[in-house]
This record gives sequence, structure tokens and C-alpha cells, in this order.
Amino acid sequence: MDGFDVVAVRNSGPVLYYRAEHDAFRTAAADAGVRVFTELTGKGDMAGKQYLLDLFAAGHPVIPTVDRFADLGRLPDTETYVAKPKFGADSVGLTFVPRADLDRLDYTDLLVQPRIDFRHEVSFYFVGRTFQYALYAPHPDQRWVLEPYEPGDDDLAFAQRFVDWNDVRHGIQRVDACRTRDGALLLVELEDLNPYLSLDRIGAAERDRFVHAMKISLTQLANAPAP
Repeated sequence: MDGFDVVAVRNSGPVLYYRAEHDAFRTAAADAGVRVFTELTGKGDMAGKQYLLDLFAAGHPVIPTVDRFADLGRLPDTETYVAKPKFGADSVGLTFVPRADLDRLDYTDLLVQPRIDFRHEVSFYFVGRTFQYALYAPHPDQRWVLEPYEPGDDDLAFAQRFVDWNDVRHGIQRVDACRTRDGALLLVELEDLNPYLSLDRIGAAERDRFVHAMKISLTQLANAPAP
């Protein structure tokens, strides 16, 4: 790795399947002062799902999230809950649990959230901290049937707050949210590790703009001081 200006990580799949190897890569990159795109300083999915607990506890607009049975009272009362691993991805290990069964779960490295009745999911794509484009899934049962989305000022402000909170200057981030029945947005995921970009769902001009922004960010990182 240290024979190159920058190491860019793209489309490597969920780390859940190669945790030890990924941890070894991070350690080797840090020890050698390698510049990695996306920077390894991210506090989102790059570091697991702890950020959902931290952001919820700090009052940010996040799907309510707990990781202890004793804290279930902080969640809305609903018929069904979602349980998923703290280091999960792509819905691997995700299960739906009736309220009566919550006491049977093993809360080791597990998150629990209420199952949200939402209108749709929407994703905001950033290079560094600069917004590039948005896509949404108008049908809740078809998460990856995506269409272009024109965000309003409130939508952009929502997404920007999480990108600004994260410790990434050079890299790609995707802010995933769900829109509740009352129109509010709640954070579902801050994907700063390996976000799928769905570039085939946007126009040629938007793709060119994204590639240009990524090229500039890579160049800036290559010229930045070693971490």
C-alpha cells in the first residue's frame, strides 16, 4: 500500500464477511501512514452501528435505538421491533421480533429499534461534505428500486448535519433516511465505509459531476499530510 499516493476502497462487500482481514488492513494502513479513500476516521458504519445509539441519545433525528433490555422503555410502543447486529450490513442477521419476545434476545452486539411505518426511504450521496445527488425508493417493499429525488432545503439540512458530524473530509458518504407518515426524516444509516452508489439511476450530467468531485477529492487527499 505504501507504494501509492492513495488507496481507494470501493465495492468490497460487507465487512461482516471478512472482519479480521479488514481490521488487519486498517491496522496496516495506520501503521504505514497510508492515505485511504474513504478516510478511516469515519464514525458511521465504518466503526459499526454504535453511532445510532450515540446520536439517538444526543437527541438527533435517528430511528430510536437501544442495545440493552433495560433501555427498551426508551423506544416507542409498537407491535414489532427490528433486531440487528451492531456490525451488520445489507440486512444480514436482521430479524423482526414481537414485543413479547424482546426479553428472549441475546443483547450482545445487538441493536433493537421499533419497526417504523414509513412512506419511503431516501438516500443522499456526498463526496467529502458536499452533496452530489439523491435517490429514493417510492415503494417501501422495494428498497433498491430507486428513482431520482429532488431534495428540498429541509431535506438537505437533515442530511448535511450527519455528514458534518462525521470525521471524514475525503471520501464518499451516503446518508440513508426514512420519511415517516407525518413527513419527518429519521436517520437509518450513515454509510461511510463502502456505500453502493446506484450511479445507473442518475443522469449523465450528475454522473459526470460526481466523478469530477471524486477526482478532486482523491487529488486533495494525495496531497494532504500523511495520517
